[in-house]
Amino acid sequence: MSNTPMAASPLTRAVLEIDEYTSGLGWDQPARLFALVDTARLRAQEPGLAAQLGLDGEQEAAAAFTPIEQDEVPADKALDEFLGTIAWPDAVVGCALTVERLMLPPSAEASVPEGLSQKQLAKWVAKHPDRQEVRMTVAVLRDGARESAVRLREKDSATEVLTGSDLVPGLAEALAATFED
Repeated sequence: MSNTPMAASPLTRAVLEIDEYTSGLGWDQPARLFALVDTARLRAQEPGLAAQLGLDGEQEAAAAFTPIEQDEVPADKALDEFLGTIAWPDAVVGCALTVERLMLPPSAEASVPEGLSQKQLAKWVAKHPDRQEVRMTVAVLRDGARESAVRLREKDSATEVLTGSDLVPGLAEALAATFED
């Protein structure tokens, strides 16, 4: 959490920590999935792993959630299909996903041609002059709490990251479903 600003909630801090980490990797990255674990529980039950993750300092010890990156998200499978295959062990209190997408402003919605397939729509958006490249980090907890961070490529700065619980509701729903029995 080196440069992560203090945020209102522990979940917001975790989302911003993940955003900072993925930002350091640059753009044009694949989707990344993270398990969120209770930091205090991790330090108590797995001190070796906690030390390996650098959770032995004061600042890191104060973090409520520790994000642990999971294996690669398969590029050849639709994201919703992949998320439908996930089951988390009890030690995982939440999860987060970072994904890059092209987005259009709400003003462009009226100009979207009807009847396009997903592939055609993606091509149409990619050619639209008002498109924005964004990186979205969405996290959910088992108890239903949600948080998101959205970073525009053209404003690629930690001070320009938008946060809020309802910024990417569809992705939050999909992540929450990974905790359903």
